[in-house]
Formats: sequence, C-alpha cells, structure tokens
Amino acid sequence: MLSDPLHSPVGAPLRAVAALQHNTGNQATGGIWRVAGPGGEAILKHLTPGGEGHAHWQASADPRHWNFWQREYLAYTNGFAAAYGRDGGIGAPALLAAGERPDGSRELWLEAVNGIHGRHWTVPMLADFARRLGIVQALHRDGPEEPWHSRRILRQYAGRRDFPSVPWDHPVAAAHWPGETREGLRLVWERRADLFAVAEGLPQTVCHLDVWPMNLVQREGGEPVLLDWSFTGRGAIGEDVSNLIADTFFDGLQPVERLAETEAAVTDAYLRGLAETGYADPDGTRKAIAATGAAKYCWLAPAMLTRLAAGLPIASADYDAAEDAAVLERRRPIVDMLVRWASTALDT
Repeated sequence: MLSDPLHSPVGAPLRAVAALQHNTGNQATGGIWRVAGPGGEAILKHLTPGGEGHAHWQASADPRHWNFWQREYLAYTNGFAAAYGRDGGIGAPALLAAGERPDGSRELWLEAVNGIHGRHWTVPMLADFARRLGIVQALHRDGPEEPWHSRRILRQYAGRRDFPSVPWDHPVAAAHWPGETREGLRLVWERRADLFAVAEGLPQTVCHLDVWPMNLVQREGGEPVLLDWSFTGRGAIGEDVSNLIADTFFDGLQPVERLAETEAAVTDAYLRGLAETGYADPDGTRKAIAATGAAKYCWLAPAMLTRLAAGLPIASADYDAAEDAAVLERRRPIVDMLVRWASTALDT
C-alpha cells in the first residue's frame, strides 16, 4: 500500500486489508487496496502518469487516448460515474475522497462495495445486467460527450500491437485448435482494419469499455455496480456486451461450458433493454456485437501463438494460472465464436 496516503476519508492509522487483483502491467495504476481505518473501510486506488508496468500498457496524457491516466479520476470527481447508469439501475461505487499527491499522481478513495462479485454471477444475473445496460446505452446515444472520453478505442487498443510473423501452425496450438479455427483466426487478424472500420461506422453511444466480471458487483439489495472507469468513452452500441460475453470466459472466471447460453441470454437481454428505451434494430445490434467483439480480440491469437513459439506462458499473468494446453483447450470455443463474429461482421 502507499506508505503515506494523504487524503484518507476513514482516518488514521490505516492498515491494508488486501491488495486487490488488477492488471499490474498497466502503467496508469500504481495499485489498488482495500484499507481500513477508525472510520471504516474504503478502496484506495493510486493513479499515476507513468508507473511501472508493460510497454504496451503505457499511460498517456492525451485525454482521448485509451489509457489516459486521469480518466477514472475525472469520471468520479465530476459525477459522471455516479450518473451514468442511474436511469437503468446500474450503480458505481460512491466517491469518498480524492486528491493530488506531491509527485502529481492521484489518490482515489471509493466505497468498498459489498455483495456478489461478478465472477460468481449466474447467467440470469449477467442477463439482468445486460438488459439494464441496453436501457442506459440507448439513453446515452444522444448524450453529451466529455472532453476526456476515449475515442476509437478499438483501433487504438487492439491495433497498437504488431505480430509480423505469426506461427499459425505451431504444433502445440494445432493439437488443440483445428486448421479451420486457425485459418479463421488468421482472417480475423489480417482483416482487423476492416473490422475497426465496421465498428466505427456503427451507431455510437457512451460506453464503459471494460465491462467484464472483474468490474462487476451486485449489491446486497440487488443493484449491479460497475467498477473501473479508466477507459470510458465513445463506442458502438453492443461494444460493451461483446466484451462481457467473451471476457467472462477468456481467463477462466466462469466455466466455458456456459458460453453459448451466456451469449444468447446476454444478447437477447441487451436487445430488450434497447427496445424498452425505443431503440429497435436487433439485426444491426447483433452485427455490432459481432464486429466489436472480433475487433477487440483480433490480436489475442497472434499474441498467444507468438508466446508459444518463444516458450512463454500464454495464460494471463494477473487472472489465470493454467498451463498452456488447458488455456488453449478452454479458449477454443471462445476463439471459434470470434471467428463466427468476424464472418458476421464482414459478411464472409
């Protein structure tokens, strides 16, 4: 934990209850802790303009960049996070305190939300959230855009990495992914620019842009709460839903056997939410989910195969500890879904 927190809303002395699981490679995040003091418990998040981490997770000072380091601080301190999902019954942690540190970094102190964490949600719970999100995102289609909102995040995030020589026929991958799967993933990678263009031409709204189980909690009263507003900005209708469907399973947070049921239930629920608010384009929205999902993860298979060839583990360092073979086998239905999504988006 930070050795000298300056803006504690729960008094002092403080003790770290737990360091919270997060992407430790992101240079914009100095750490996240659940802390306790005389006044109770809170979540302390340290936001930095350039901390330790991976080169491909470099923090940015550009307010439109996907990894603008002050975005979450602004989302909370100007009331955006609290207001975003209010009309659909989606909450955000309450802001308890915030402030600058002498080195220019920021402390963000948030409510420690208690309830059912997203990795333990059932399919009906995921679908209920998706319906609420549909309501919210239909309402935000004509809403104001903040100057610190990210723009074109799929092209920036997914297009920032290059793999000039992907070993598509690597024998370890071939043992788990048949030729049809690998050929489909090659098409996703080679036509990523087309997928970005399709996504950017879709109806747009204000999105959270990091919706997955690790950023979801259901309060004891039943309200779903969205965490981590670091990437929020302009995105396509359906973009958050495609991320939720795929990222519920990529790192083994839920059994992949639930993938087909989850995709169908979450998609249908999101469409219902959109329709409840007067936005009805089911075919267009299904194509949007397909296009944005395939675009978001166009880099994943090339990265996995490149790491296999280099003798490096392919599991997520922060969320997954499985062996390579188990990761390949578990992710096969998910990458097959990405291939199908790309075919839908590109009309191939």
